[in-house]
Amino acid sequence: MKKLLTIAFAFGLIYFLPQQMHANLNQEQEEEVEVVEAPAEEIQEEPQMTVAEAPSVGFTQELKNRFIEGGPGFMGIVLACLILGLAIAIERIIYLNFATTNTEKLVEDIESALNSGGVDSAKEICRNTPGPVASIFYQGLDRAGEGVESAEKAVVAYGGVQMGQLEKNVSWISLFIALAPMLGFMGTVIGMIQAFDKIQAAGDMQPSLVAGGIKVALLTTVFGLIVAIILQIFYNYIVAKIDSIVNDMEDASITLIDILVSHKK
Repeated sequence: MKKLLTIAFAFGLIYFLPQQMHANLNQEQEEEVEVVEAPAEEIQEEPQMTVAEAPSVGFTQELKNRFIEGGPGFMGIVLACLILGLAIAIERIIYLNFATTNTEKLVEDIESALNSGGVDSAKEICRNTPGPVASIFYQGLDRAGEGVESAEKAVVAYGGVQMGQLEKNVSWISLFIALAPMLGFMGTVIGMIQAFDKIQAAGDMQPSLVAGGIKVALLTTVFGLIVAIILQIFYNYIVAKIDSIVNDMEDASITLIDILVSHKK
């Protein structure tokens, strides 16, 4: 009986196993056909995508992609000009905002202090008031005992010192404004030279051969101009702020000398 079952089991394996293997093989072939046909359908559908359905790229991402395409050489230097220029500009803006003083109120307080408590009381007000105008007033009041002329000379001399403090590092911003576009132009010229070298090596004028090099060359100029425009805006604001503070210093200095002259009388 066992032999009979063994023979039947072997016969079943011999009969059914090839059929099952054949069925599995056919199924695998059908799956391969589906896998191969799937990309073909996708390829046929891709051209049907409209412009409206195309994924949109944000301005920041587009700017980042263009910056990377420009290459790390000149683009890195242009980026360094932007970072250093912005750092100096922000530092100057903060300093100038703290240097701004309400000169009218300061003049009134000093005049009242001179009339009530004398020069020492006026000097105390200058010590407690931040800004270049108060520092100039302090130097003038400190020399008031030597005469009005000495006080005027002290005000003029220390005014020049304070003006130098206001204009500190501003020349670096103007340097970066001039340097960034020049670096961009240099990158463009070098990129064009490389493009013509490729044409010479290939011996044929193919647009696809030089289009990439020319695009990279022009990107350096674009980013150089962008950096110069950004820094120019900050530079003009800083210069205007310095001019405003200097005008207040000059007007307040004249008023202080007039107050000292009237106080001497």
